[in-house]
Amino acid sequence: MTESATIERLPQLDVGALAAWMDGEGLPDGPITDVTSLAGGSQNIILRFRRGPRDYVLRRPPAKPRPESSETMRREARVLAALAGTDVPHPRLVAACCDEAVLGAAFYLMEPIDGFNPISAPLPAPHAEDPAMRHAMGLALVDGAAALSRVDYRSVGLDGLGKPEGYLERQVSHWRRQLDGYRSIANWPGPDSLPGVTAVGEWLDAHRPSGSAAAILHGDYSIGNVMYRRDGPALAAIVDWELATIGDPLIDLGWILATWRDSRDIDIGVLRVEPFEGFPTPEELIERYADGSGRDVRDINWYVVLACFKLAIILEGSFARAGAGLASMDTGERLHGAATRLLARALRRVERA
Repeated sequence: MTESATIERLPQLDVGALAAWMDGEGLPDGPITDVTSLAGGSQNIILRFRRGPRDYVLRRPPAKPRPESSETMRREARVLAALAGTDVPHPRLVAACCDEAVLGAAFYLMEPIDGFNPISAPLPAPHAEDPAMRHAMGLALVDGAAALSRVDYRSVGLDGLGKPEGYLERQVSHWRRQLDGYRSIANWPGPDSLPGVTAVGEWLDAHRPSGSAAAILHGDYSIGNVMYRRDGPALAAIVDWELATIGDPLIDLGWILATWRDSRDIDIGVLRVEPFEGFPTPEELIERYADGSGRDVRDINWYVVLACFKLAIILEGSFARAGAGLASMDTGERLHGAATRLLARALRRVERA
């Protein structure tokens, strides 16, 4: 989804400073024109513009960046640079600026992606007309995660991006602290507003698997963070790499399954694709990932429960901020509802286990 915007409506874009920096990078010169704001689920600013013979997409933190925002941009750019030459579909990095003095925060330029996100609107033709193509779309989503898990992170220069040792052991305590941190936000009703969050966390700690060999993981891998080719079911690119790290890549498969639409499970009400008929079952997704990654998926239920736990806590943050007047209450209540349903999904899996 895009929103046309003039340069005057985008005070976060210092066109002169951007042009001077691009000149220093040896990129084609000329006036910066056709500035468009690309809207999506990200809180970051994403702008498309044209300069000289080519188009660019600029990604930078919000106008009021968080303390870690610039470091997040640097990490994203590092990951995209490392993925060049791999079979992981991703936006091609053009150049990155780590100097916050240029635009007030770190940022980077990437090539535009010719594709569409399936949750932003009803599927286009030919995808909307062919259940077999939609089935292939679901398999392609898992293929992207499997391809990422196969990349040797050391050989592409990502050693040190994360701390793979003890990765799974840190997860529950980290997200408990995140939830507890919402207590400082005015009017948040507290963790009791998320039924089951304590029980799910305790089950995760008690049943933690030994884990899978460390690899690159996206960290927010779902059908909402990919773009598909317009002419078929293949991925055009995986986007929004701000949570990428080195750890257990089964996290990404768990995230897919936790957010996957399944008539046999509780509908979480977000990341909906229409029409959905023809998309693979969760069992087909698991089998496809196992085949493509070569990894043991026997403990995948734990990863799905963890994904439900983490995403519920992330979404609850929007609800907490909405209660303090820092976000839309309509959005906050919608995401709070999704968080409670995610925990209900997790509890159902815990009971089955």
